[in-house]
Amino acid sequence: MEKKKNLSVSFYDVIHDRRSVRKYDTSVHVPDEEIKELIGEAILAPNAHNLNTWRFMVFTDPVLKERLHKIALGQRQALEASVVIAVLGDLNAYSIENSDRINQKAVDAGFMTKEVKEKIDNSIDNFSGHVNEQVKREWLMLDSGLAAMQFMLAAKARGYDTVPMIGYDVEEFRKEFNIPENLVNVLLIAVGKAKEPGHPTVRLEVDEVTFWNPCT
Repeated sequence: MEKKKNLSVSFYDVIHDRRSVRKYDTSVHVPDEEIKELIGEAILAPNAHNLNTWRFMVFTDPVLKERLHKIALGQRQALEASVVIAVLGDLNAYSIENSDRINQKAVDAGFMTKEVKEKIDNSIDNFSGHVNEQVKREWLMLDSGLAAMQFMLAAKARGYDTVPMIGYDVEEFRKEFNIPENLVNVLLIAVGKAKEPGHPTVRLEVDEVTFWNPCT
């Protein structure tokens, strides 16, 4: 993916200035092309065996956002933000067919030899073929969570605000938008421009959450 040439912002400013914003300026529109660029930056996140397990549903239509607003327990950001992204994980990504499709692109780009591709493709059965669906769902949560965080940081670097949302009726969402069985709900992300800044927060001290060289 081509790098954004005109984007110059400190990484440290991004991670320190990002806030969860719940009140959005409804006059601000995030262009579709920029949403695509943000997703493209999000999926540069690490993921197991590069299986690209994430999937994204983009809500910009006011009628659909109204339906989503009800499913999201009336949270105003689902209605007021320019965009709401549903992040999901695809159970079907853990397949040799998917590995073949992705790794063939790497071969075509000159990043991988055919021999390495074959070795990786053949390892997928050992990697995922002998675990149950619950384990795969846990893997999806990890991969999709990494991509979601990268999306939010990329959005902040471009001057947008976000908030991750797990407070919504998952079953109603799946029924309302006809989500197929292979897609696993992870979270929603509201995206736009803050009408009011997010509240500053505090964190525990590093020493309160860190254990050095724990004893066995």
